[in-house]
Amino acid sequence: MGSEAMEAAGARDPPERRRGAVMAVLLAALPLLLLLFLFGDRAASIAADALARAQVKQQSPRNASSSPREPDRLLGGLLSPDFDEPACRSRYEGSRRWKPSPFPVSPYLVRKLRQYEANHRRCGPDTPRYREAMAQLRSGRNGDRGECRYVVWLPVQGLGNRMLSLVSTFLYALLTARVLLVHEPPEMEGLFCEPFPGTSWLLPASFPYKDVRFGSESKESYVTMLQNNVVRYDGGNASSALPAYVYLHLENMNLRLQSHTFCEEDHRALDGFNWMVLRSDSYFAVALFLVPTYRDELERMFPSKGSVFHHLGRYLLHPGNPAWGIAQRFFDGYLAGADQRLGVQVRIVWHHPVPFDVMFDQILRCTREHRLLPQLTGSEPPAIVRPSSNTTATSKANKVKAVLVVSLKPEYYDKLHGMYYNNATASGELVTVYQPSHDQDQHTEARAHNERALAEIFLLSYCDEMVTTSWSTFGYVAHALAGLRPRLLAPLDLSKMRSDVACVRPASIEPCLHSPPSLVCRRKQDLDPVAHVPFLRHCEDVDFGLKLVD
Repeated sequence: MGSEAMEAAGARDPPERRRGAVMAVLLAALPLLLLLFLFGDRAASIAADALARAQVKQQSPRNASSSPREPDRLLGGLLSPDFDEPACRSRYEGSRRWKPSPFPVSPYLVRKLRQYEANHRRCGPDTPRYREAMAQLRSGRNGDRGECRYVVWLPVQGLGNRMLSLVSTFLYALLTARVLLVHEPPEMEGLFCEPFPGTSWLLPASFPYKDVRFGSESKESYVTMLQNNVVRYDGGNASSALPAYVYLHLENMNLRLQSHTFCEEDHRALDGFNWMVLRSDSYFAVALFLVPTYRDELERMFPSKGSVFHHLGRYLLHPGNPAWGIAQRFFDGYLAGADQRLGVQVRIVWHHPVPFDVMFDQILRCTREHRLLPQLTGSEPPAIVRPSSNTTATSKANKVKAVLVVSLKPEYYDKLHGMYYNNATASGELVTVYQPSHDQDQHTEARAHNERALAEIFLLSYCDEMVTTSWSTFGYVAHALAGLRPRLLAPLDLSKMRSDVACVRPASIEPCLHSPPSLVCRRKQDLDPVAHVPFLRHCEDVDFGLKLVD
């Protein structure tokens, strides 16, 4: 280049611009330098996963612009359109992630939800009717049947249990025309959005009994009142003479719910109270189907019995913005572009400890027997080839499967990721493995832990296939929200630490009630409802548990 040309180039590219270009190069290289510094040998693995994600987003049919599926923003009428979207971004954005529901929404259920919302606005906190009901409560007596009646939900156990019992309590409120009020302790603040437009479901701080240590034998307990003739089946005590409120104890007690909680005469007696405080760790929605009084309403709301939690969970439980931000960022960054997403949820329960090698072997057996993951060749994986810009279809040889591992422990992710990072697949598919967090232990008392857990439940619910752990309420919630029958890891034969069948398909997507109620009532012997109710089955993972089926 001649001197004039060089001078001209210098004029077009002044020193400030050249310094800017150098700075841009340094900034572009900085992430790679940080990877090398922070992760050492793992840097190559992380960089390869990042490159795989870039390939996924470019080539996947999920990102093709042709004929995208328009999401059902209101979930078939379940959701009201009367919300401020920025206050709860998950409410309407979540529908874009889920597959279409396999269950049509009953118009009667939609009508019941709108009626409930209107009643909650009339009777909810900070309304004249609520203040009137609170004055009656503080008086120490029940009074006549109130225009507004309430059920107060108290949380207990981990997040999965809380979500199951909260949906069950809401169903009870629908059936009994009560207003649901939710006690939100510090570890749950902002975890879920307000589900009802124009009002709040949060129990006001002034409620006098939220910190009482209730138990099955508390004097306020319904069963204790029944034993002491404070309430009677024959209606001998007028509503105005009853105590100011009743406590309904629906916690697991030696794998059973308390007697006299799901019999016809008990629910007639409970109906006399204007205020109820309820605590449960169980999916007792199943047991509500055993009460003849509620059967017709339940049939009309849920023509498909296997859709109860699926519909009510999608209606009621929307992650607050902090938890939703975690889910959205992880999904968009790691999972969105994959051709298929597989969720693997691992939970080792305290009463059934399983060694890591045994559980991992069972997961591999399940995923391979049902072709959820491809076989490995034992050779190095091929180099990632960026597809040409005119690629219109993805052959099996370059499809990408994203595996989401959800577990408190990191070992399952580490081993599965290592297998598919270091070996090629026989089918030529690219398998990427991710784990959002691994907190080691459950910390229900910590809000940040609960936010991560909720985000991961929803991430699982956006998967195309799912492998879940027996007895896990966390897994139940995820696959029921998704509308998927998962591959449920079968309980082990402890004598040989192995199950004959690695995993099974449940009969329905409904969660299992681990602690069925006693149905002795006034009969001399307990009854197995499965023998008498056609839409009930014992659970695949808990042989004495109950679940709804179609």
